[in-house]
Amino acid sequence: MPAIPRAHHDLPEWLDLSPLEQQIFDVRLEALWADVLRPVAELYGEHDLGQVLERLVTVAARAYATRSQELRVLDERRLSQPDWFQRSELVGYVCYTDRFSGSFATLPGRLDYLGELGVGYLHLMPVLEPREGANDGGYAVRDYRATDPRLGSMDELRALATTLRGRGVSLVVDLVCNHTAREHEWARRAVTGTTPEDLAYRDYYFFYPDREQPDRWEASLPEVFPDFAPGNFTWVPEIRQWVWTTFNDYQWDLNYANPRVLEEMLDVICYLGNAGVEVVRLDAVAFMWKRLGTTCQNQPEAHLILQAFRALTRLAMPGVILLAEAIVSPEDLVPYLGQGAATAKECELAYHNVYMVALWSALAEGDARLLTHTLRAMPQIPPSVAWLTYARLHDDIGWAVTDDNAAAVGLDGFWHRSFLSDFYSGAHPGSWAVGEVFQENPVTRDRRISGTLASLCGLERAQAEGDEAAVDLAIRRILLVQGLVLVLGGVPLIYMGDEIGLLNDHSYLADPALAEDNRWIHRPAMDWVAAERRHDPTTVEGQVFGGLQRLVRTRQALPQLHAQTSTEALSLGNDAVFALLRTGPRGHVLALANLTASPQHVSLHGFDRFGPLSGLRDAITGDDLWWELTLEPYQQRWVTPTP
Repeated sequence: MPAIPRAHHDLPEWLDLSPLEQQIFDVRLEALWADVLRPVAELYGEHDLGQVLERLVTVAARAYATRSQELRVLDERRLSQPDWFQRSELVGYVCYTDRFSGSFATLPGRLDYLGELGVGYLHLMPVLEPREGANDGGYAVRDYRATDPRLGSMDELRALATTLRGRGVSLVVDLVCNHTAREHEWARRAVTGTTPEDLAYRDYYFFYPDREQPDRWEASLPEVFPDFAPGNFTWVPEIRQWVWTTFNDYQWDLNYANPRVLEEMLDVICYLGNAGVEVVRLDAVAFMWKRLGTTCQNQPEAHLILQAFRALTRLAMPGVILLAEAIVSPEDLVPYLGQGAATAKECELAYHNVYMVALWSALAEGDARLLTHTLRAMPQIPPSVAWLTYARLHDDIGWAVTDDNAAAVGLDGFWHRSFLSDFYSGAHPGSWAVGEVFQENPVTRDRRISGTLASLCGLERAQAEGDEAAVDLAIRRILLVQGLVLVLGGVPLIYMGDEIGLLNDHSYLADPALAEDNRWIHRPAMDWVAAERRHDPTTVEGQVFGGLQRLVRTRQALPQLHAQTSTEALSLGNDAVFALLRTGPRGHVLALANLTASPQHVSLHGFDRFGPLSGLRDAITGDDLWWELTLEPYQQRWVTPTP
């Protein structure tokens, strides 16, 4: 067992901690030591474990010592309210800074707008300095400690974080932890350096002198971007070697088998936390560990890396939480929130992409069975973590419907996924959707979909055809999907523009840097002229914004929608109606959603999950309800008991 660096005298003197600060750090370290030791020992037991641990703890101690007084107060507030991100009051918003407000400096001028939606969680899409030219939408980072100069400086980001915190809004920032841009200092030194210190950076990546090893890896590796970035390795002519590039040729995968990489990335997380970031979104976490003969996704060591990040981050700054960006199949998703020995010891937040996909499937079919079964099949998550729920975000929608889940409700997985791609690209007869196929794989026939919420829900087609009845149905679909995102629990996310029904934007085709990537079709710039119509109920913007605003306010007034409240998908005898029960000590809500364009009947006679009661009420409208309910096309009811 290595020496355990617990007491203050084990830490470098240059940290200059006061006796009280040293004692607080020591108490935290003692409490968290087992959570630090277990993953680090499993990852790096063959190294000098004592030295690895000492270096990691020193990174955390340095971040703790330099944390501002205001952020230390935040730490104490979060420690006293550990469920702050699980409460029903919290609603998230996701946007590109430049497309929303222009810059960090001008964004505070839009906070009143976000306040109208009750936003308390603001995810600014990639803000760290990217490489010039093609950069995967900002996810090819050249410098983790600098911001994109087009958005503003790091000091301006710090000032924005302070402003947001004063308004009760938590700042969320991306950290691309699987790869760097080839222009990053580590990569540049690995390629052009000549000193031993420079050449050590080659161990930060995966380099191979010929195709022997890359070809062995490729035998089991899928392609993320088969259309414009086939393969997983790129030739580096300067050193005549191949380097691992899962995504694009300019994004070089990091080698976490080298403990210095873990140390460096921990230091970056702490740097962002001390800049005022409250949620660090860890991008592409499923890819962080490589094992020959596998897909090199969701490996056990990737989870150990996240567990080490969490324990060491909590040591330095317990006010900061981690979000896993793992868009994976249902059986691989839940572990990112912690299982087994790591229960409640991995990431606090993860995207519920399984729910998102199942929602779109249910809407296309007008049938709740696959959605109901999929939710029932999901393992429980620890009570101290939460899902992020969403209808769509900046990326494409991949149809993560497993063959087993499809078969359980009488569907063929391959053909159902094909149907969904056809439906949401508008190719299926009777489809209302307008979307684009993204990255068709000719081998697997996998096809993903790009499109805004409004266009995928039929608004674009309805308006183009001048069909007012179809416009009304499209708005109903938009609000239905958003309502089901809000009622599940966790942190519901609104992607910029969906709150006013923005349509697909084809202007990206005029930009050569964007034209090859049709995901930009659903990343339109905010239309502030359209947003001015949000209070006019005779407009589409007014109906969408007003309807969403009502749903948000209803959610925020229902403590029973806290993430810790149990969630159960029910079957109530009508497959066209999705039923979701939220029940627990905080109270009860039964969400009912008509997935079709026809009225649907549901009977609650004999429903006894609310316990003794005298009546029912719709929390959205305030209407008293009968036991026999008729749901109008795409209508939802959030049924609550009246004593």
